[in-house]
Amino acid sequence: MFFADTLEIRGLGNRSYLAGGLRAAVVVDPPRDIDRVIAAAARRGVQIVAVAETHVHNDYVTGGLELARLTGARYLVPAGASVAYARVPVSDGDTEKIDEGVVLRAVATPGHTPHHTSYVLEEDGRAVAAFTGGSLLIGSVGRPDLVEPRLTEELARSQHASAHRLAAELDDEVAVMPTHGFGSFCSSSHAGGEHSTIGAEKSSNPALVQDVESFVKELLSGLDDVPAYYAHMGPANAAGPAPVDLTAPDRADGGEIARRLAAGEWVVDLRNRVAFSESHVAGTFNFEVEGQLATYLAWMIPWGRPVTLLAQSADDIARAQRELARVGIDRPAAAAVGSPGDWVAGETPLASFPRATFAGLAAALGRGEGLVTLDVRRDGERAGGWVEGSVHIPIHQVHQRLDEVPAGTVWVHCAGGMRAAIAASVLDAAGRDVVAIDDGYDSAADAGLTLVTPTRS
Repeated sequence: MFFADTLEIRGLGNRSYLAGGLRAAVVVDPPRDIDRVIAAAARRGVQIVAVAETHVHNDYVTGGLELARLTGARYLVPAGASVAYARVPVSDGDTEKIDEGVVLRAVATPGHTPHHTSYVLEEDGRAVAAFTGGSLLIGSVGRPDLVEPRLTEELARSQHASAHRLAAELDDEVAVMPTHGFGSFCSSSHAGGEHSTIGAEKSSNPALVQDVESFVKELLSGLDDVPAYYAHMGPANAAGPAPVDLTAPDRADGGEIARRLAAGEWVVDLRNRVAFSESHVAGTFNFEVEGQLATYLAWMIPWGRPVTLLAQSADDIARAQRELARVGIDRPAAAAVGSPGDWVAGETPLASFPRATFAGLAAALGRGEGLVTLDVRRDGERAGGWVEGSVHIPIHQVHQRLDEVPAGTVWVHCAGGMRAAIAASVLDAAGRDVVAIDDGYDSAADAGLTLVTPTRS
């Protein structure tokens, strides 16, 4: 009897899979922190005999090479991928025996990358699950623009063809188990749902219900910003990532934190945005450990800049360290636990800034206060409408474009509050007076604010 277990990597919006039979299993697209994969196999009582990559990943550092080394498993990597380490090159139609009656079959599905390969799990010759990586996602497909701009349209057409190949070759009841699409920026559009099948995708996935020209046009017009750190992930994965080191970082006192801030290093406060706004060390940035920490910190920090972590507990430091290692931020320079009073030297005063709602913004505007409304949503979100008179700088660009924020108290908003808190902390660290709008954008109209809705041609 086969099984297929999902290993979620929530912060990055990805999934890995452990699948196999009674005694042996394959791991598909493992995260860098492979200890949880090994623990999952131990709970199942199976030996990992194969590790399979659907493609050279652009959004996270793989743990596949190290997992294969530690377990002695065969490391399956698409033959078309250019990598610097020994592996089992996989081509279309190749099969790998996993357990008695359980076989993994490779299916070439170019589109997300030119070499992208999906894997079909077969039990006694019958397909039961398709590990589709960045090809056919739940309600979407993987974006085709992460490799080379000149290849984007060609890869978009390949995505359409690959989706149709999977739909044609697999029965409707076969489970679709993608790596991307649960919040990952590798998805070409918002992908919804936790579970799906080939049959369900046939009825709703744009790649399967649209003709190729309509699909390509819509796909290319809807592509959003690419996180800056993606540029470092592909090369790291092609070269062969080093083993992850999750040992606790050195502890910092208030004096060291002050020195690191003075040196221009990033000191990141992992507490929730309410606690941060009420009291924090001046100059620190707020990336909530409960938010999309790895995505936004890796997107914004100058690559290679040392980072020090501050948190209420050692568990939060460990969790953040694990998430950051997945995107190549390997070792925090230092860390400290406790509260802001523990993180300053001597009588250094703590900083704070107010939080508000969209109703509060409307009231302030009604009083004629000299303020700036800063929208830090992404371009694609802004295209759907915005608060009249607001300035737009996407969150990942705020720290680089501070000089473009007009004078006055800055009321900063996003779609829900998390990114507004990040931007508010960056502005606060730069000495600006700031108010963080901790509210859903859907409340803006109800608050009486005038919204601009673009006309569609």
